[in-house]
Amino acid sequence: MNETQPRAEQAAVWVIGCLGMLGRELTETLADAGWPCVGTDRECDIGDASALRAFVTGRRIGWIVNAAAYTAVDRAEDDPDQARRLNAQGAAHCAMIATTCGARLIHLSTDYVFDGTGRRPYVEDDPVCPIGVYAQTKAEGERLVLEACPGAIILRTAWLYGRHGGNFVHTMLRLMRERERIQVVADQLGTPTRVTSLCAVILALITRFPDASGIYHVTDGGETTWYEFASAIAEEGRRMGLVPGACRIEPCATAAYPTRARRPAYSVLSKDKITALLGVAPMPWREGLVEYLKRMQDGTH
Repeated sequence: MNETQPRAEQAAVWVIGCLGMLGRELTETLADAGWPCVGTDRECDIGDASALRAFVTGRRIGWIVNAAAYTAVDRAEDDPDQARRLNAQGAAHCAMIATTCGARLIHLSTDYVFDGTGRRPYVEDDPVCPIGVYAQTKAEGERLVLEACPGAIILRTAWLYGRHGGNFVHTMLRLMRERERIQVVADQLGTPTRVTSLCAVILALITRFPDASGIYHVTDGGETTWYEFASAIAEEGRRMGLVPGACRIEPCATAAYPTRARRPAYSVLSKDKITALLGVAPMPWREGLVEYLKRMQDGTH
């Protein structure tokens, strides 16, 4: 048996938010690696600490991965109480349950905790300065998690796309088939990240680095704009026959498409810390996109 493979009596990994884009793929990744896994979604409300306590009672939980969150960035501006209930109070409840049952905790966070005024990749120790309700509640969640569970791992990620649920890649592919012209924001910089990449890091932490703690940044490598990301989807999609060649991708400014909540203009995260821990650099974002589209092309998604 591989030394990273758990024994049959190994305590389970509890994936909270198991029906989301990350949660579904992570559950599959853990199962494929032989890890006993249990999952909950909205039926076990993280905003209700008693619901979490009831679920964990009688179960052997070794790890908790909190992938649940209020992620509707614009809607959060008009629904701050619910955003805080899930992103801050819910995160705190997960941390308290982990401490109570002796489980390790991995909590997912976001690049949005930074205001985007920087011009070099943000490191984990940079002061957070969230703009907007969603970002503020996620930053509060980070603080509450570390207060309730100092040994927790917090993973900040960004621009996620994966095979389960809606995301930018799927939206762009659909629009490219439907329209002759698409305008895409060209003045916001970040890093597109496959859910597969994030799942691989989470699995590595659980199997190889169970004593890790603190905040880590996890995205694919490099940086780009939404416009350049869309252009790459179009170029690679045409090459693979996934989209027609007629659709034009045109750059535009953020101001051309005002949204209820402000987005960071620059939210590139430094991966030096996680790279040093794992000993492996992240795959460049464009290589990850090509791999993702190839799997879509051959139906292995």
